[in-house]
Amino acid sequence: MTRELPSRARIVVIGGGVGGTSVAYHLAARGERDVLLVDRADLTSGSTFHSAGLVGQLRADPTLTRMNTYSVELYRELQQGDHPPGFVECGGIRLACTPDRVLEIRRQIGWARTVDLPLTEISPTEVRDLFPLVSTEGVLGATYLPTDGYVDPSQLTYSLAAGARASGVAVATHTRVVGIDTAEGRVARVRTDGGDVECEVVVDCGGMFAAEIARMVGVRVPLVPMSHQYVVTEPLRPRDGTRLPTLRDPDNLVYFREEVDGLLMGGYERTSAPWALVRGDRDAVPADFNGRLLPEDWPRFEEITANSVRRVPVMADAGLRKLVNGPEAFTPDNEFCLGESEVGGFFVAAGFCAHGIAGAGGIGRVMADWILDGEPGLDVHHMDIRRFAAHYRSPGYTRKRTVENYESYYDIPYPGRERRAGRPLRLSPAYAWHVSHGAVLGEKAGWERVNFYAGNAGPELSPTHGAAPGTAHGARKGAEGEADEGRPRGWAGRDHAPAVAAEHAATRTSAGLFDESSFAKIEVSGPGAARLVEWLCGNRVARSVGDVTYTQMLNARGGIEADVTVTRTAEDAFLVYTGTACGTRDLAWLRRHAPRDGSVRIADVSGAYACFALWGPRARDLLAPLTPDDLANSAFPYLTSRETTVGDVPVRASRVTFVGELGWEIACSAEYGAALWRTLAELPGVTPGGYRAIESLRLEKGYRVWGSDLTPEVNPFEAGLGFCVRLDEADKPGGFLGRDALLRVRAEGVTRRLACLVLADPRAVCLGSEPVWLDGAVVSRVTSGGFGHTVGRSIAYAYLPADRAKAGTPVEVELFGERYAAEVGARVLYDPSGERVRA
Repeated sequence: MTRELPSRARIVVIGGGVGGTSVAYHLAARGERDVLLVDRADLTSGSTFHSAGLVGQLRADPTLTRMNTYSVELYRELQQGDHPPGFVECGGIRLACTPDRVLEIRRQIGWARTVDLPLTEISPTEVRDLFPLVSTEGVLGATYLPTDGYVDPSQLTYSLAAGARASGVAVATHTRVVGIDTAEGRVARVRTDGGDVECEVVVDCGGMFAAEIARMVGVRVPLVPMSHQYVVTEPLRPRDGTRLPTLRDPDNLVYFREEVDGLLMGGYERTSAPWALVRGDRDAVPADFNGRLLPEDWPRFEEITANSVRRVPVMADAGLRKLVNGPEAFTPDNEFCLGESEVGGFFVAAGFCAHGIAGAGGIGRVMADWILDGEPGLDVHHMDIRRFAAHYRSPGYTRKRTVENYESYYDIPYPGRERRAGRPLRLSPAYAWHVSHGAVLGEKAGWERVNFYAGNAGPELSPTHGAAPGTAHGARKGAEGEADEGRPRGWAGRDHAPAVAAEHAATRTSAGLFDESSFAKIEVSGPGAARLVEWLCGNRVARSVGDVTYTQMLNARGGIEADVTVTRTAEDAFLVYTGTACGTRDLAWLRRHAPRDGSVRIADVSGAYACFALWGPRARDLLAPLTPDDLANSAFPYLTSRETTVGDVPVRASRVTFVGELGWEIACSAEYGAALWRTLAELPGVTPGGYRAIESLRLEKGYRVWGSDLTPEVNPFEAGLGFCVRLDEADKPGGFLGRDALLRVRAEGVTRRLACLVLADPRAVCLGSEPVWLDGAVVSRVTSGGFGHTVGRSIAYAYLPADRAKAGTPVEVELFGERYAAEVGARVLYDPSGERVRA
């Protein structure tokens, strides 16, 4: 491998582990030859060489599952070539030792059906037949996937590097990057101890060094090197040609795979050990930490060792060849960190969270597409580096979240699970009021948000604070603790809260008050602002000052990159409202496409403003005495916004809704927030509510949510949002990004449509990703679901074949292995004409 460097390469990949070599391999496979891969030492000398090498495919996320499935296809192909990676397709077993874990594996089998993976449930006896060394004591069930396996991580890296070199990629080892230069906001040069290389693109595949590399251009990559241990035993069984499948026992925190005729065993202990953190928890991996391991830490491994003996008794007497303690880079949410940063041309592929070997093939392909096409081609928003808000610049906060994530790696992800580390952090001005009034809080993007108010569940909900529950699904728990009559079955009922039904009903019958201060708010201003927002949005947004437009920002494929409202606040200024967790990503999308001539200013003003929503049929009557403005429909129509006052507070009131009722979102400068909330919350007839009520209200109204119903792989016509698209040149002179793709869609027709499904059993409530059966075959998965308290039905959304997404079409939805009858309902179940919104 060459040490002599070219003076220029279009793309420089930093890091010679499995990630970097996969990116280089896939760039070359796409025909990009002008690529240089550099590594500070030898290939695989970071984390790759000590990885356990398990290759599991199924994940809760369908995109990651597709990426992992592609990895298996690639490893099979490489195994037949001149540089085999040591891929063994031995199958994989996952055990269930509790009733809830049995439900989890049945849920996973459902996910597998939606992506055509042959995952099946097997009995404890079948587990023993496949893995004779196992004890099935306490095992209630298991799954088996015959296409899982394991690979030699180092051999995989060499195989990918060989393929890249054969296609013209230059590989330089023992070449340390000492700096990266930028010009006009883009990477321009990589400086190394062997010379400088001019370039257009840099791909940071530095593994546990990735954050250090990114700091060279002022980019934050939030990851923490975590000590991860496993042991390799001496021979435990004769070599008879049979292969043991990989074995995971999450209830006992351990995993196994064969290693020659012994076993490799590791796990995720409850007492973790972040590594190489200094100066306020910032990562500081030693410069000479190449091809090295950490000291053995047997005391911390005791829990894992004891659990391994319980599951595989021969481990008690097994001779141990070695204990491997190697650092692995983990992110705060256990998702990869991929994509282009705020510095143009600086891409990241890092934070592999100990499952990067399984995902390496898919990572390489996604990154190559992203670099060469400008888009990843898949919905990877949950892996996008742009998902991390500003508070992840704090190494301390990153460490807290990462440690919690590592220590709960094998926990069952129940619905409504809330992270606890680093809380509270981002607070609404009304936070103290919420706490003092019994709010049950959740967290999103660092914000503390009201899920519901516990006091809204009982008879103490007075007439002056909205309607009483009034429905079976709002019945509260009795004094003896009997189950709620309307509690959903299974996991959906775990955190069932009658208060949600009460808040829902109050919003439908009187008025609900909701704290939306966490919503991301982005100001776009300057002489070029109108041109920019018109180009990025499918709807016409440069309307009159004071107009509010619901629209989507689209990619070149016509896919939905963002779902937003845009308010024109002045001739040269717009205010973009987007979801709490979407702010940093949407901000980056706007900045990426903004002109560099200074004609547009883009600012995140999320924390500068409080925002409260007052929605319900009585909203106008309740708000009118507090403001000098005329709130009549003729004077203040739907989808308009203006500055006024409410009580003593100067505000911007916008007549918009996300629940399908008359109402306003009322924003004010943050210092007025507490006073404005008190003013509104004390109105007779107003019931403060939380986000779970909003979710129920929006489901029955047919409002979509970005990240589940809407993604970059979905276009507006498929999603039922064609009314938001202005394809005609007369409506949007100059067109918009994605217009050409949507013109083709309009001409050819869509093959799928988002349909509203109504389940026959109201207590069978979907959590998301459940298989949808049509004519005896799985055709789709649930994008989002829940219970509509007004219509009294269990509701789910799913993309169906376009010719079958018609009201009355019978389907089935599979929940935890059981199929429930359902049918396609009306596009909008509640107030389909929209009369209440425009009242």
